[in-house]
Amino acid sequence: MKNNVIKLSNRATTTQLIPLLVAPSQVLRGENVLSDATDAIARLGKRPLVVGGRTLAATQTYLQPIFKQQKLSAAQASYSPDCSETTLASLREAVKNHQADFIIGVGGGKALDTAKLLAHQCQLPIATIPTSGATCAAWTALSNIYSNEGAFQYDVGLNRCPDLLILDYELIKTAPPRTLVAGIGDAIAKWYEASVSSGASTATLTIAAVQQARVLRDILFQKSATALQTPGGEAWREVVDATVLLAGVIGGLGGANCRTVAAHAVHNGLTHILAAHDALHGEKVAYGILVQLRLEEMVQGNQLAISTRQQLLKFYDEIGLPKTLEDLGLKNVTLAELRHAAEVSCRPNSDIHRLPFPVLPEQLMAAMVSTAYECSEITSVRA
Repeated sequence: MKNNVIKLSNRATTTQLIPLLVAPSQVLRGENVLSDATDAIARLGKRPLVVGGRTLAATQTYLQPIFKQQKLSAAQASYSPDCSETTLASLREAVKNHQADFIIGVGGGKALDTAKLLAHQCQLPIATIPTSGATCAAWTALSNIYSNEGAFQYDVGLNRCPDLLILDYELIKTAPPRTLVAGIGDAIAKWYEASVSSGASTATLTIAAVQQARVLRDILFQKSATALQTPGGEAWREVVDATVLLAGVIGGLGGANCRTVAAHAVHNGLTHILAAHDALHGEKVAYGILVQLRLEEMVQGNQLAISTRQQLLKFYDEIGLPKTLEDLGLKNVTLAELRHAAEVSCRPNSDIHRLPFPVLPEQLMAAMVSTAYECSEITSVRA
């Protein structure tokens, strides 16, 4: 085989090689597991650049003893102002100046996305250390890029999952409970999106991914309330595993066939409204699930979407996920802002077009303002 061309019977057939990026090379999880990860970290190199955000200082307490024990020469850098092209250019300079030979990403979704993409661009190994259960970013071979102001721009597929993922329950437990609630919202979207984006696929791994998404949904329905009441307990650990690890497995197995649809597209559009920046990623995604179901009801006439939405509303009430624009801090959003968010969500390359029917910005706006109490929110949207 040469240049991806196989010669069969004197005929050249070009083949497309699609890598299966299921999981990190190594996953370490447990209580205080970071303290025991010295050898695993040291195997990646001698000169780490630690990339993070607000939690960067707090994680130094965990990392400095490792660096000292293994005689690693470490430097650190912030992903400020956002996971943006500007930030990545600055971080590439930091890699060069430090002569870094591997990256350690610590923090939430944006910090880990930045670190993964930096490692990808510099062709360096990477360890990811999530500091909350808010997303599955520590696992996946994907990064989202935002503007310096925090507006979603595009996503980038990476050539592999992280080389090392360290899930330390003690570290995760220090995060605000709201972050795990948001992670539940982000993770539970896997079922509502993958079951749509997979279509009628009969591919074995796609079917497996969709079924895992169903299992993930059921785990979260059954255990989230108890988990939030007992941080550090068995149910809490299982929910953290679900939001950080199992959610990542689904995207790895299913690939593009089991990725985002309208729920994440709504999130992407909302990031273009400044007032929405205080809402966490998973909170906006959770609201986006309700919008997706509303679209299925409005546009497709799917009556099952009504009962599904009611089931989710009860669950959201139970654990504190947002149900309306007002819950997201958008009580005073203007029609112009909402229209722009809807237009971003409906751009030609948007994942909203994985729905089995076309969606116009006007239809999305109607679904956004009517979720989840029919049209009760419309009075809070200003011209």
